[in-house]
Amino acid sequence: MSSLRSAALPALLLPLLLACAHTEPRGSLAELRPVVDQFHHALRWRDFRGAASVWVEEEREAFEKARRTSRDERDLHVTDYELLDAKLLPDGQKAKVTSRIQWYRLPSVTEETETVVSHFVLRAGVWQLERQEGGPFSP
Repeated sequence: MSSLRSAALPALLLPLLLACAHTEPRGSLAELRPVVDQFHHALRWRDFRGAASVWVEEEREAFEKARRTSRDERDLHVTDYELLDAKLLPDGQKAKVTSRIQWYRLPSVTEETETVVSHFVLRAGVWQLERQEGGPFSP
């Protein structure tokens, strides 16, 4: 009976060990913050190619095309931004970032201020922007 238990224990533990080995690593807010700062800084200085590099791959081309179509390199001026909040979602693979962005788009000289919610996802250990709600890029 003792040998049966000895053989059963590894068989029971093996699936648990394999499950742990295949879980995705959790991201952290400390790793997310530089990516958020990079994105905001690129917007502030109209470096839309740099800003596009933060987006998930499947959205980069659309982001860049929309910037060209809107003539944002010439017309969009982000005057200020402030990170208001960042929350890591329970799975550790997604995060929600809330910022306040101020901008104007020529020919208007009226500055807009809006709260923007950015949704980030951790892919291959790198935080990437998946979508945004609000701000100068809203339709």
